[in-house]
Amino acid sequence: MASRPPPHHFFKTWGLLLCGLVINTASAQSYPTKPIQLLVPFAPGGTTDLMARTVAEPLGKLLGQSVVVVNKAGGGGVVGAAELARAAPDGYTLGLATLSSAATNPAINPQLPYKPLSDFTPIINMMATPNVLAVHATFPAKDMASMLKVLKAQPGKFDYASSGAGGVGHLQMELFKSLTQTRVVHIPYSGAGPALRDTVAGQVPIIFDNLPSALPFIQDKKLFAIAVAAPERVPELPHVPTFKELGLEPVNRTALYGIWGPKGMSPALVAQLNEAIRKVLQDPVVIKRIEATGSKVVANSPAQFAAQLKDEYLLYKKVVDDQKLKLD
Repeated sequence: MASRPPPHHFFKTWGLLLCGLVINTASAQSYPTKPIQLLVPFAPGGTTDLMARTVAEPLGKLLGQSVVVVNKAGGGGVVGAAELARAAPDGYTLGLATLSSAATNPAINPQLPYKPLSDFTPIINMMATPNVLAVHATFPAKDMASMLKVLKAQPGKFDYASSGAGGVGHLQMELFKSLTQTRVVHIPYSGAGPALRDTVAGQVPIIFDNLPSALPFIQDKKLFAIAVAAPERVPELPHVPTFKELGLEPVNRTALYGIWGPKGMSPALVAQLNEAIRKVLQDPVVIKRIEATGSKVVANSPAQFAAQLKDEYLLYKKVVDDQKLKLD
């Protein structure tokens, strides 16, 4: 018996599926057709801004369209992250993902206008970066033992600067205060850049910052490093101990700098961006710039980055709950 031809709706259904596949493939192949905006959720001059500009220009050259860094400071990374969450998932608005915007701020402030684990599309974690506790040159202590003696002798006298309330510098310093039973007053800024400027100028004596932005001032002896949050001592500061060495292991966590986009980005677009950023991070010139700051290239997959963001959020949420930390 002769076989019957497939019904009309069979061809219609497969036609639509094939059409969609062709459109998606063509869209991925043609992307990008215009400049890409890279939102940095902090003011210029800090580590987040520095890392964004390190990869933006070579990434733009590789993609054939400019990658424009746009600083959207405020709220310890919240303003820029919230704007990214509202953007179209077409790949033309991306953001710098930081611990402040993705983990510490959401952990301490449940009223944020976004959910860190569901309102974004993780693309890649580019690098792991040490943090540093540093003091102005006029501060009457240059090592941890002396610093604790000074702080405990005069509780509440000294201030510390951070990139903003709820930021990683704020949360790690509050954890430090809790572990050492010291009292230091928090002065939040709109980003690490302004916080660093005031600390270098002597208006604030203490800062907890990412190492890349603070390092030049430490090397010029305008700031003195007390301890670094890193797996091991960093080559650029071989005489500065880690928090783990000093018995403060909970504070001994590096920062992450990744790229993410709004939720709903297509897997093909995410894969294309991940591959392009990986290529940039394999460039010896880019690697040298990153490692000169004490940072290490990570360049993981979207799935690995998503898992990492979840782990960091849950860890800092536990820190907040265990230490009963609250915003100022």
